[in-house]
Amino acid sequence: MSKLLLSLGHGYSARALASRLLAKGWRVIGTTRSAEKAEQIAQTGAEPVVWPGTDLSPLFDEADAVLISAGPGPQGDPVLAEARDAVVAAAEGLDWAGYLSTTGVYGDHSGDWVDETTPLTPATKRGQARVEAEAAWAAVPGLPLHIFRLAGIYGPGRGPFAKVLNGTARRIIKEGQVFSRIHVDDIAQILEASLNQPRPGAIYNLCDNDPAPPQDVIGYAATLLGVPLPPAVAFEEADLTPMARSFYAESKKVSNDLIRSELGIDLLYPDYRSGLEAMLKDGDT
Repeated sequence: MSKLLLSLGHGYSARALASRLLAKGWRVIGTTRSAEKAEQIAQTGAEPVVWPGTDLSPLFDEADAVLISAGPGPQGDPVLAEARDAVVAAAEGLDWAGYLSTTGVYGDHSGDWVDETTPLTPATKRGQARVEAEAAWAAVPGLPLHIFRLAGIYGPGRGPFAKVLNGTARRIIKEGQVFSRIHVDDIAQILEASLNQPRPGAIYNLCDNDPAPPQDVIGYAATLLGVPLPPAVAFEEADLTPMARSFYAESKKVSNDLIRSELGIDLLYPDYRSGLEAMLKDGDT
């Protein structure tokens, strides 16, 4: 009998994991808020469910594993706000539960290194909401929870090439600024590795080996495309949205030692250069 993954908020990262699991005989049920996205999910081989609007209790009861990708909202974690009773009732019967969080929970460390033991000092409201959501899921009795703190996600359909080609890319320069990032295919292989060797209570950072200034990534994308470097703009002079500006409030290098030592991960794309090169080779511009 095939195993069942219930994917709550079946988005970009969850779809990458589902692709790997479906190929190995799993069933995947993915929730989404819209009928249009439900059709897209169905085309991938997963089974879509529009939620809220569907009782999740039977799905939790049937699931072997649960992946939570839905981000916190005004009422906190949306799944626990709407379906906490179903989660609690099914918790001890699950083999694995994964919550996709963010490295934003660590806050700003002025470019220094952080790992899974670093105290949580979020610098943004989004980061604080993730800290609270992590704690809420960890408080569910008997839930075999694994928390995955994701760095900046890129991959097919989410790369810098389009902006470089259409002339809207800029190299925003802020002294000492550095970000960590992770290719979506590596997120998928790490989640699958955890599914295969559960350790309830585990927390993992998901990032590559090479934290780098954002302007270096944009510059390398332009070099690969053979076009002029996008203009350099000082952060103080850049016309950024409040959301974009908030990302620059935090600078840190994120350690991925644990996924390599405990889960045996050999990253498909250990740095942004290999990731961008693969995307371009696949025609993803």
